[in-house]
Amino acid sequence: MNQQALGKYRWTVCALLFFATTVNYLDRQVLSLLSPALTKEFGWSNSDYANITAAFQFVYAISMLFAGRVIDKIGTKRAYMVAIFIWSIGAVAHAYSEAVGHGVNNLLATLGLAAVPVSVAGFIIGRAVLALGEAGNFPAAIKATAEYFPKKERSFATGIFNSGANIGAVLAPLTVPLIAQAWGWQTAFILIGAIGFVWMIAWQLYYDDPAIQKRLSKAELDYINSDRAAEPEPVVGAATPKTSWFKLLSYRQTWAFTIGKFMTDGVWWFFLFWLPKYLSSTYGMSTPDLTLPLFVLYSMTMVGSIGGGWLPTWFINRGDSVYKGRMKAMLTIAVFPLVVLLAQPFGSISFWVPVLLIGVGASAHQAWSANLFTTVSDMFPKHCVGSVVGIGGMAGGIGGVLITKLGGWLFDYYGAKGHLETGYMIMFTICALAYLVAWTIMKLLVPVHKEITLTSKEPEWTA
Repeated sequence: MNQQALGKYRWTVCALLFFATTVNYLDRQVLSLLSPALTKEFGWSNSDYANITAAFQFVYAISMLFAGRVIDKIGTKRAYMVAIFIWSIGAVAHAYSEAVGHGVNNLLATLGLAAVPVSVAGFIIGRAVLALGEAGNFPAAIKATAEYFPKKERSFATGIFNSGANIGAVLAPLTVPLIAQAWGWQTAFILIGAIGFVWMIAWQLYYDDPAIQKRLSKAELDYINSDRAAEPEPVVGAATPKTSWFKLLSYRQTWAFTIGKFMTDGVWWFFLFWLPKYLSSTYGMSTPDLTLPLFVLYSMTMVGSIGGGWLPTWFINRGDSVYKGRMKAMLTIAVFPLVVLLAQPFGSISFWVPVLLIGVGASAHQAWSANLFTTVSDMFPKHCVGSVVGIGGMAGGIGGVLITKLGGWLFDYYGAKGHLETGYMIMFTICALAYLVAWTIMKLLVPVHKEITLTSKEPEWTA
């Protein structure tokens, strides 16, 4: 059946997910872009900044676990609306960080606890609310992809919507410095944060469960379900099947995904939050100077996200199974971050050397992420996809906290000794090797594809 007769509404859903992910990354990127200016204004140390960003990652990690559960319980449509409403409120709240910080210190004084710097306290609260909402983005998006796409298209669809992260990261340096320069840093947080409220209107109008989506043809619905293992479709309005976390954690497949996230998510967080400060401290760049290099770097990551989502299809079309093709693609992708090892040794040539090499590593992460997410919908039934993604997301967030705290400590330690470049070399080495280590552990846990039916009483620890 040709695509015109089949219908393409599933790609409209993919576009909605793409724009939500774009907004997601726009909101979280504002702080890192303004960090050089905010550091000067408020006198932050590297550890202060690490504490602010780690607060986001810690709350994000914990929230991911429950976000997946909530999404599986109340459904994709309602859960996504709640998530983006909360994170938009959190994004705007950064503009009022000083007032919030004074409130926090008043509360601490009432409780007999020591005060913390007002700006640090205020930004930590803003980041925490942002993280609470943003934790819902990827579990909801992966669940929507599982609902609207057959398995053979899921990694490509995931790569497309995941490239919204790169678009957000590209748009941020083009807009945030200009807004901050014209109207102040507070306005940058307010205007960027308000975009999420606009997306909510489109989501309400155009998204529904496939079974009741009037814009979806029967032919396209049949195509979506064409390569799905025998799994009864849920009755609209019926109670959602429940699977305990304990049960999900009894499967090797859950642990493979979780370890993959734990080992590699921190790399992306490090690039996202620390790259502007790296360029500022190493090359003396101001916020406006960051626009072009960050635009180039995150434009590169767009190619990685979409290309990485397509790569397994290349192997699958040549006879590999879905899982084998995906793991071959992920191994190929895991080799590319090794070039980050050269960023510090050759950085003296030009700031473009680390920008381009880190761009390759960041591109590889997005390609890796598109496939890693898809392993969940490949092997688990739809009703628990959000929960499994949430478990892995929590692990990824914890990995991000550890990387951020380690970076802050290393940069303060070696910076005080006059050898800041040593701290960055250590961090770049961790980032370069993480993917090959993660792939090896994942392959040992799940050497061959094993789809989970959740009908047996025994854990599926034999792959």
